[in-house]
Amino acid sequence: MSKHTVTVTDNTSGKSVEFPVKEGTHGPGAIDIKSVYKEFGYFTYDPGFTSTASCRSDITFIDGDEGVLLYRGYPIEQLAEHSTFLEVSHLLLYGELPTADELDAFTASITKHTMVNESLKDFFDGFHYNAHPMAMLTAVVSSLSAFYHDSIDINDPESRELCAHRIIAKMPTIAGAAFKHFVGEPFVYPKNRLSYSGNLLNMLFSRPTEDYEINPVAEKALDQLLILHADHEQNASTSTVRLAGSTGTNPFAAIASGCAALWGPAHGGANEAVLRMLEEIGDVRNVAHYIDKAKDKDDPFRLMGFGHRVYKNYDPRATIIRKTCHEVLHAMNMADDPQLELAIKLEEIALQDDYFVERKLYPNVDFYSGLIYKALGIPTQFFTVMFALGRTPGWIAQWAEMTEDGEQRIGRPRQIYTGAARRDYVPVVKR
Repeated sequence: MSKHTVTVTDNTSGKSVEFPVKEGTHGPGAIDIKSVYKEFGYFTYDPGFTSTASCRSDITFIDGDEGVLLYRGYPIEQLAEHSTFLEVSHLLLYGELPTADELDAFTASITKHTMVNESLKDFFDGFHYNAHPMAMLTAVVSSLSAFYHDSIDINDPESRELCAHRIIAKMPTIAGAAFKHFVGEPFVYPKNRLSYSGNLLNMLFSRPTEDYEINPVAEKALDQLLILHADHEQNASTSTVRLAGSTGTNPFAAIASGCAALWGPAHGGANEAVLRMLEEIGDVRNVAHYIDKAKDKDDPFRLMGFGHRVYKNYDPRATIIRKTCHEVLHAMNMADDPQLELAIKLEEIALQDDYFVERKLYPNVDFYSGLIYKALGIPTQFFTVMFALGRTPGWIAQWAEMTEDGEQRIGRPRQIYTGAARRDYVPVVKR
């Protein structure tokens, strides 16, 4: 921790107070303002908490200006190129890349917990035939605490670890069941001989009427997408998991709250918005017209999947997944798909047009992930479920870290009240 301080002076009272500055391994320091109200009688005002550090964390670091994303210090480019999703999950949970024996043990534990209680299958029959997959995922994840009572003691390290393994293992099974209910096909049980991503593909697309062969290009691409989405610092859904967890609620409920937050179109629904935009544009011949609309500040149309709130340079995840996206399109014989042809044309323009280059409005990870999911045959409504699968190890790692942090307290943001001043009740007959 830094010994630097920042002096704040109240011009009304003339009172000056020094506040300590806390610094981390990378990134800007943070002024410790927890005593501001005590010293000055003021709250701090930061809508969206965009300038507020709500916690200390050892898990993920982002430098948006330089386009850097690190998991436990490891560059995302290296992990996506050389690692697997389960290896990255171990890294996020335990802080270090596993040895071969540790990875084998971790994989065996995850594999052991892929099944869900048979009673959970009945839950899906209760959903309407066209229920949104995220509604099903959120509800079923929340219900896990009703079936796995032995792993919800948040004060027991072994219980926390068991819960972490269970939630990572069961998310693909729950997602597969939601998918099969959504498309009206029979539930597929997990196969423990398959990889994590291969198992997911099998539960999504295999049918009892025919053999299903997993495409290795699709399997690798899906694993890579899960890695790229595994954690992303204190985003809306992760902060929601931490806030819910700060109350002492069980971890399954905390993760379910993250699923609900991710469902928002401004967060996990971004790759859905890319496909809807492509549907609106309709044809590659209309690209020039829509590019002009995007450049017109008075036109409400926006190019979805370009630029990023955090990354002011190129999204490092997009750099990785762009190559994979083109490999998938080729392997799945999708290069001639009109919508995908349209997307590639948009990508080409955005990478060359001065308007986009100067403003650094490059294609982001949502742009490419949506194209990959479409090529794999995953419906648009299911994209956010895939995002939730990838983000699960990050959520549970952040929750565990929050639970073990002695500085953390139950979340209680303050407000500036702007309603009516105090007034007295008037009986209804006198109003």
